[in-house]
Amino acid sequence: MSIKQGMPGRRRRRHGEEFKARLVEECRKPGVSMASVAMANGVNANLLRNWVVRQTKAGAAPVAPVAAAKAEFIALPLADSARAVGDIRVEVRRGDATVTITWPASAASECAAWLRAWLR
Repeated sequence: MSIKQGMPGRRRRRHGEEFKARLVEECRKPGVSMASVAMANGVNANLLRNWVVRQTKAGAAPVAPVAAAKAEFIALPLADSARAVGDIRVEVRRGDATVTITWPASAASECAAWLRAWLR
């Protein structure tokens, strides 16, 4: 890599053909993203993409896209399944004492009124 000297304060990096070919070859490996190769080598991902496109147009095999993860549903256990779904839970801690209030979600407006009055 060399740096082109032109206008003061501006520098433009030049990358050798070997460097470009090595990065493009890294991108051809299965499961490797262009962005990760670019970041690991200090190159802009868009610039690397341009190199890959140019090499593909020149007759090289195209880069295989990264395989997307197979989507599937995974059921996770709930932390507190004994509590009814949709309950409002208010927990207040002061020092060593803890007070927990569980209020049905169907009566949310009454809970809000009680909490406003309690906090006054």
